Amino acid sequence: MEASAATPDDHPEGVQVNLPQIVSPAEWQAAADALLAKEKQATRARDALAAERRRLPMVLIEKDYVFDGPDGDATLLDPFEGRRQLLVYHFMFAPGVEGWPSAGCPGCSFFVDNIGHLAHLHARDTSFVLVSRAPLVNIERYKERMGWTLPWISSSGSDFNVDFGLTSDRGETFGLSVFLRDGDRVFRTYFTAGRGVEALGSVWTFLDLTPLGRQEEWEDSPDGRPQTPPYQWWRRHDEYAPS
Repeated sequence: MEASAATPDDHPEGVQVNLPQIVSPAEWQAAADALLAKEKQATRARDALAAERRRLPMVLIEKDYVFDGPDGDATLLDPFEGRRQLLVYHFMFAPGVEGWPSAGCPGCSFFVDNIGHLAHLHARDTSFVLVSRAPLVNIERYKERMGWTLPWISSSGSDFNVDFGLTSDRGETFGLSVFLRDGDRVFRTYFTAGRGVEALGSVWTFLDLTPLGRQEEWEDSPDGRPQTPPYQWWRRHDEYAPS
């Protein structure tokens, strides 16, 4: 196989880039097929992890947290908006975080920029909200600057961030929690942080974290969980019935 040699002129900054090898179409296809087999194996492993995640136990949230939202005081029930599941992204926006007090964490902002349209999550009985320790006025200003429309509430004045391990004497951290509602009772079912958040943003990756999953018939889910035929529930984001 012939190696490709890059020259300084190949890069605008004049830095030499080590490019992949140049091969024949047949050699490329063989290499791609070998990689595809590994990718399919990884996909099956992710599906198995999601099935195990749907079987995790859950813990009842017994504390009455009060948040500051656009419509005033809110409880943890409010961001569910009547739906069964809730994804909470713990967004780093607080004293000591880069950008404070006018801007939120660059990494958290990068993450939010990659989140898809929430109508698809809503169609699977799942809501999404950002939660930060910053006062609501700071949140609203930064939200307007970023052009975001995602729901975002303030946990300032509550123990929410501390109780869930996002604020400590070591400072702030980020992560994503999954909550399930049963009537007026709220349960925490899952949490991920660090590189566990990196791949999130699509409706699929978010739903795979939840107890109900994608709610499609091919999934390995416990009995009694809602499931429908795959593909058939998909809509353009402006075509779903109000949920």
